Amino acid sequence: MRKIGITMAAAAVCGTALAKVDLTTIPTRDTVQLTIYNSADMTLVREQRALTLKEGMNRLQFSWENTLIDPTSLEMMPKANADKIDVMDLVYPPRVRNLGLWNVQSRISGKSPVEISYLTSGLSWRAFYMGTLTPDETKLRLQGYVMVSNNSGEDYENAQTRLIVGKVNLIDEIAELARQEYPYNCPEFDFFLGEPSKGGRRMKLAKKEMMLMDAAPAVFGAALPMEEKEIVKEGLSEYFLYTIEGTETIPNGWAKRLPSFDTDEIPVVNLYKFEEERYGESVRRFLSFKNDEEHELGDTPIPGGEMRVYRSTGEDAHLSFEGQSDFKYIPVGEEVELDLGSVENVIVEAKLMKFATDNYKFAHKGNISGWDEIRDVEVEVRNTRPVPVKIEIKRNFISRYWKLEKAGDYGQYEKYDLDTVQFTLELPPESKKTFTYKLTTYHGENQEGK
Repeated sequence: MRKIGITMAAAAVCGTALAKVDLTTIPTRDTVQLTIYNSADMTLVREQRALTLKEGMNRLQFSWENTLIDPTSLEMMPKANADKIDVMDLVYPPRVRNLGLWNVQSRISGKSPVEISYLTSGLSWRAFYMGTLTPDETKLRLQGYVMVSNNSGEDYENAQTRLIVGKVNLIDEIAELARQEYPYNCPEFDFFLGEPSKGGRRMKLAKKEMMLMDAAPAVFGAALPMEEKEIVKEGLSEYFLYTIEGTETIPNGWAKRLPSFDTDEIPVVNLYKFEEERYGESVRRFLSFKNDEEHELGDTPIPGGEMRVYRSTGEDAHLSFEGQSDFKYIPVGEEVELDLGSVENVIVEAKLMKFATDNYKFAHKGNISGWDEIRDVEVEVRNTRPVPVKIEIKRNFISRYWKLEKAGDYGQYEKYDLDTVQFTLELPPESKKTFTYKLTTYHGENQEGK
């Protein structure tokens, strides 16, 4: 497996003489922490390594061949003896690709832990969910997962993984910075133009992000027992931080699924909707719940993702697939409505039974200046499912001037807006209901006073 390389130089020359330097290999990293954003191709990496320093000037060589590390974001900080160790600078030797030299002045000798941090590209995560309805479809078991993918060019072993939900405004893309040629847009001034560089702004952003991460309590170091993972959630300004319990090894080119949460008996509302102008002749099914304590949730926001919904049949724990839907980030206290798609087991048929015109008005030259249109419509609703259903039926009219006379088993009726009405029906299992309405619309002069 490929590793980011750090070596210590007994003497170093910034130029073509690097090949003649006597280099000593530095121990591999002891711990590593990944903070992965889902709104940008950016990951903050924090490594701890124990360096063996000598009194005086130490020169450390850091290489990042075949990775997507942003070299302008590299930082090194002593984790002990900070008053005796000074990280002087980081230089990039000319005509040498993917390599930097740290100059470290030490007033002690021996091992000393340091933290190396940088921004990289190629690591990403996404959330997805499995929902299992009870046989009566009144409650839902919601299981959340995250998929972490690593295409950064680097293997990360036993990494503590943290996930960030929230927008971040990038000045530059990390992958573009990683592919820059020497001198990597020197952190202070562009070597050729003598102007502040994008890399300098990127480094400032990196420092800001690290300060933000430091403000949140987190375990960084020893692995926790390899039992069922827990994801700890914390609010951080405009971001939200999810910390996955324990550590994970995520090799380059791999993706790993990690459990996020498992909540049972969430109260849900099943609702079917029919609106020809919007959904065509099919009925669509919707499932809704709220991210609050009443619905056994509400501790943290829920990241957006894809949810697949199943129903437990109650017999031998068999599951039937009910549908799937994407949803956006759900803040605490907000409701989500999942569109599970068209269904064939709840049917609505609306038929025009009669059409007529009446009540004509004529202008002084005999032209028609006003008239009424009368439509008799029959609506049949069938529930072929073994469970009761609730359905909303919207009917859109061609005019804002109308009168409705309704009859039959139409359930609850309300005027939805100026040219739309809504019927809400509840049907027992394997049942049918029929209702009719007479719609009179007024046109031309007949609209006056309506």
